[in-house]
Amino acid sequence: MKMVTAIIKPFKLDDVREALSEIGVQGITVVEVKGFGRQKGHTELYRGAEYVVDFLPKIKLEIAINANILDQVIDAIRTAANSNKIGDGKIFVSNLEQVVRIRTGETGSDAI
Repeated sequence: MKMVTAIIKPFKLDDVREALSEIGVQGITVVEVKGFGRQKGHTELYRGAEYVVDFLPKIKLEIAINANILDQVIDAIRTAANSNKIGDGKIFVSNLEQVVRIRTGETGSDAI
């Protein structure tokens, strides 16, 4: 089992959700976050004054999956979230040792 964590631009959320649904992913956790990468924020003009926005709004997705669909999930996220501009995001993959469904007590792949 794998945990896929993706940081994407907010306006790409619906595209990514649809792409994941098409390949059979049933559960996604979505969190609104702020952060920056190489672009290190940007400068905005507000009422004639310039100010620096250090942290940009992003969406963090967490998806628990079976390892056999990992490549499909990565490809779906990468394709749907790509705008060919800086700040499109990152995908992180980590091992998932155990999953327990609270309601039924199912464990492992059955709980996903």
